[in-house]
Amino acid sequence: MIWVLLLALLLAAAWVAPFVIERRRPAMDDDARVNAPGNFAELSQGMTHFQWHGGVRGPVAVCVHGLTTPGFVWNDIAAELATMGYRVLTYDLYGRGYSDRPEGRQDEAFFTRQLEDLLAHQKVADDITLFGYSMGGVITTAFAAKHPDRIRQLVLVAPAGFGGFPTGFFRMMRDWGRIGDWMALALFPRRHRAAASALHRQYPALAEAASGQAEQVKWQGFIPAVLSSLRHALRDPKEAEHRKLSRVDVPVLAIWAAKDEAIPLSGMGNLTRWNRIAVNTQVEGAGHWLPLTHPREVVAAFRDGME
Repeated sequence: MIWVLLLALLLAAAWVAPFVIERRRPAMDDDARVNAPGNFAELSQGMTHFQWHGGVRGPVAVCVHGLTTPGFVWNDIAAELATMGYRVLTYDLYGRGYSDRPEGRQDEAFFTRQLEDLLAHQKVADDITLFGYSMGGVITTAFAAKHPDRIRQLVLVAPAGFGGFPTGFFRMMRDWGRIGDWMALALFPRRHRAAASALHRQYPALAEAASGQAEQVKWQGFIPAVLSSLRHALRDPKEAEHRKLSRVDVPVLAIWAAKDEAIPLSGMGNLTRWNRIAVNTQVEGAGHWLPLTHPREVVAAFRDGME
């Protein structure tokens, strides 16, 4: 009988521990932000960290990052765009980087509101070149479909929103309810850090970016944000939005990673079916980290495809 009781206690502890650990993680607050680059804006849903790159004049490009990697994923691409004369705005989505961790459903409306608020705060009205990477492709597509008159062109980089993601572990986290919650808190941190370590091993020059990526899981609210995005923003393909962009003639360029291990290249076919005027291109040899590993090739594809 004692063994049954001990086993029950061990199972209970194993179940509860990840939730307790999450509550004890350090909060993203003023002390955590003391050495942050760039600036902060107090928006309707919370504090948002952002940076401008390039000169004070020129056409505006706004870059939206993906599910787990904060705004620094754009740094090298932003530098390349700046040499082309762009003023580039990057920022951290809620739940990532130096931005706040507000509660609630992280769906397209949630992220679109953050972008609307930030653009209003920075007095950016229209003629925007909008870049979206991975989940950022979902967010920028939703924003462009809602505000087509404000968009000069939409550039999707290894974009989600075309089906086929998530799969495997991420799909189980998304679909398994409370068990998925436990998986996210108990198992996801190790997988996240392992992916960052693999990036560093393959690309030693990206040590700082890999370290910044690995560090995300130490902050309270990051893992719940990832899980909420999987369950809401990333749940369904964005066919209706892409069909609308086709009808209103917003130029769309999709830059795919030829060796993407996360986003299937079948998305190219879906985009073509939904938007006949969209342009697809690939970066050969690139995996899903291509904004970090192949920034010049991404910008070259943009220049060739849109400019």
